Amino acid sequence: MRAHAHPRPRTRRTAVAALLCATVALGAAACGPFGEDEKPAGAFGDLTGSQIVDKAFAATKTAKSVTVRVDLRSADEPTSGFLALDTRGKCAGTLTLGATSTAELVKADGKSVYMRFDEAYLREQVQEESPEVQEATLKELRGRWLEAPLSDPDAKDMLELCDLKSLLGGFEQGASGIVKGEETTVDGQKALKLTEPGDDGESSTLYVATEGTPYVLKMVTVGGDEPGTIAFSQYGKPVVAKIPAADDIVKTD
Repeated sequence: MRAHAHPRPRTRRTAVAALLCATVALGAAACGPFGEDEKPAGAFGDLTGSQIVDKAFAATKTAKSVTVRVDLRSADEPTSGFLALDTRGKCAGTLTLGATSTAELVKADGKSVYMRFDEAYLREQVQEESPEVQEATLKELRGRWLEAPLSDPDAKDMLELCDLKSLLGGFEQGASGIVKGEETTVDGQKALKLTEPGDDGESSTLYVATEGTPYVLKMVTVGGDEPGTIAFSQYGKPVVAKIPAADDIVKTD
């Protein structure tokens, strides 16, 4: 069965990239200048702020699986998401685009991605179609999963959020001037706060686990054009990503 008009998944991947660039400026000289390194005491001993950030991103990139929570507060379209992903290619979660539109995502193998959209999303995507096409599309896709090959350009855009290496791809080692803050907690885990005060009221903060593997736990950007938060949790937890039942799937043309 074919859908009459397939809504194309749009994401805030650009906004995510902007947030990451702002935040991983903590470890990427290309994203902006910094002051002098400060040497923190505590869990990381005499490591500089730069060395701690390098260590944290290196550890995070080796994770076998992780859950990512994204919350972007851009002026044009707020976006939030909750995705579990692993290095074997599995990914599952939900994205909320704008105030109400929601899209669910499942990638269970190396062949296809399955997306299910709520009615608000579907109506927005087909609003320029004729009333007949709108109703036919809603009837066919309401509550069902749209299957697309991984090579589909729009599917690839959405799947950027399912690739940890892509999410951290802007990071480069060797920054200077990372300011050590207090030790705190993130979702119950002990963490060290590291901050880069930016220009024009923008600042970026990284929270690094101080117990066990020094994973990145949270990245926050305040001010600027793309403020928001990306949080990482449930490192190493198996990802549940099951292909939907055949009767619930609509294939793309």
